[in-house]
Amino acid sequence: MTTTEIKPATEASAPASTVRLNFAKAAPKVFRAVIGLDAAAREGLDPTLVELVQIRSSHLNHCAYCLHMHTCDARKAGESEERLHMVAVWQEAEHFFTAKEQAALALTDSVTRVADTGVPDAVYERAATHFGEQELAQLLALILTINTWNRIALATAKRAGTDER
Repeated sequence: MTTTEIKPATEASAPASTVRLNFAKAAPKVFRAVIGLDAAAREGLDPTLVELVQIRSSHLNHCAYCLHMHTCDARKAGESEERLHMVAVWQEAEHFFTAKEQAALALTDSVTRVADTGVPDAVYERAATHFGEQELAQLLALILTINTWNRIALATAKRAGTDER
């Protein structure tokens, strides 16, 4: 293929033209339960950390809808463009993040990729040194929740930039 040729999109890679299902309308009790889980998971966590975790999980899950939403939320909360750009490569740019943020991002990576990597003891212990038991449970709940949101958005073909909040 020359540099001027455009490779056609495959069925698997082509973006969906419309949302497949309005999940909130089709399963309102489930949707409200996930919203409740999301709100409960955030309690007591630093809002900056919440956004970093949600951005990182959305990167790993290739969820453009959630990535767009959470980078916008992080900007509104005062997060710097510099740090937002570094979340995707946080391990190579650790100096942009506190030790606590690094531990949360490492745990996010492992929990999000749990089928591939499990959650190694070293990753869990690193997080446990920076988070008390309750805060660590909240962090785990947050990671589980953003992974759920990512899967809902991807399965229903939500389009980035169409956040209705």
